[in-house]
Amino acid sequence: MVNASVFSDTLKTLSVILGADEAALRLLISILGGYPLAIFYRKFIYGRGKNLQHIFFIFTGFLLGYLNYGSDVVHLFVTMGCTYAILVALGGTVAAVAAVFIFSMLYLSIGYYIMSTDSYDINWTMPHCVLTLRLIGIAFDYMDGQQNEESLGADGKKYMLKTLPNVLEFLGFASFPTTLLVGPQFPMKRYQSFVNGDFGDPNNPSKPPSSESSAFNRFGMGFFYLMLYQFLGLFVSDAFLLSQDFKDFSFMRKHLLLGLWGRFTLYKYISCWLLAEGSCILFGITYNGTDQSGKKLWNGLENVKLARFESATQFNHYIQSFNINTNHWVAHYIYKRLKFLGNRHLSQAGALLFLAVWHGYHSGYFVCFLCEFLVIYVERDISSIIKSSEKLTQIFDQALVDIAVKLLLRLYTFVFMGFCLVPFVLLNLEKYWEVYISINYSGVVLFFYIRFYGGP
Repeated sequence: MVNASVFSDTLKTLSVILGADEAALRLLISILGGYPLAIFYRKFIYGRGKNLQHIFFIFTGFLLGYLNYGSDVVHLFVTMGCTYAILVALGGTVAAVAAVFIFSMLYLSIGYYIMSTDSYDINWTMPHCVLTLRLIGIAFDYMDGQQNEESLGADGKKYMLKTLPNVLEFLGFASFPTTLLVGPQFPMKRYQSFVNGDFGDPNNPSKPPSSESSAFNRFGMGFFYLMLYQFLGLFVSDAFLLSQDFKDFSFMRKHLLLGLWGRFTLYKYISCWLLAEGSCILFGITYNGTDQSGKKLWNGLENVKLARFESATQFNHYIQSFNINTNHWVAHYIYKRLKFLGNRHLSQAGALLFLAVWHGYHSGYFVCFLCEFLVIYVERDISSIIKSSEKLTQIFDQALVDIAVKLLLRLYTFVFMGFCLVPFVLLNLEKYWEVYISINYSGVVLFFYIRFYGGP
């Protein structure tokens, strides 16, 4: 208790000196704490008994959770315990999936209701939303394991669980320290392979994976994006969008600043994910086979494809490159399971509705994902028009036209990603609508007009 008090007091002092939010600083330190934990694991735990590894992950996951959220960390372990009890009682059945789904989402939603304010808060519901997907995923995987393999897709066959993991294995997976706080998502099968030592050197089972170089490369990129986030914060912020200074700028300048603010917002997430991924790589859980030369790949939990993200010319590029593991989770466990609707647009709408509810009650989440649905729909419409016209295709295939179009599309994605993020970040209708008014509803007019009046 004394040590915890000293840590808390030190953190408060440090947050004042740096001018940083204490909860955010605590979270960042915890993410960075994954690196010494990984080094300790590699030196003293790796290659030992499975139960020892499970206990280590449970203890360190609990420790990081407690350092951030105090006694509220109990919510995470209550949910883990109840989920495991459901799976033991109901087995790999549809009823078990439904029960875990409803229980996890209801617990999370009640947490949002109790803890919610008009701004984005760092509290126990943050890791709980990560955990919710992990627990729902294992329920689906256990159910898939009881099905005829021929009825499953490639991912279903890869992730399915024939038997329920024992309780230590289940808790170790659910509370894995470098993924508990901010993700990324990964299936139980990956965890089992990791603990079994399948990702190490088969000729030297006691030797930890040779992933250090890849880990610290990712750490370096995470640190770079963290510095970039801090630098952009000198020019834009959430409060800046609501300021009179922003409203007084010209139409074009407001849109460019909105795009810059969008990057500022996304870099916050990217820096955290890169730093977390680096520690996952150092643990050795991210093994992803080998390349053509036989070199081991450690990008199995890659959550951001930086080159694709920074060169995006359509919003689908953002989906492909940002929060990859969550997007893959939603595609596998929600979107593909809605194929009975018989319409991919309905399935996509259902998946985005799930994402909005998963994020919380605020109207901003629903508006943000509505924007995403609309933008993707519009882009597909325009793409189909161009591809169906031989004349338009020939025009866009010309070198100079192609360069000009790509530059315009880079600007388009830069600006309107900021537009789509406004409700997601500001949350409250009064706030994000104020920003939309200040930019003359540009995105609303553009996308709604194209979809309902300019489409095929």
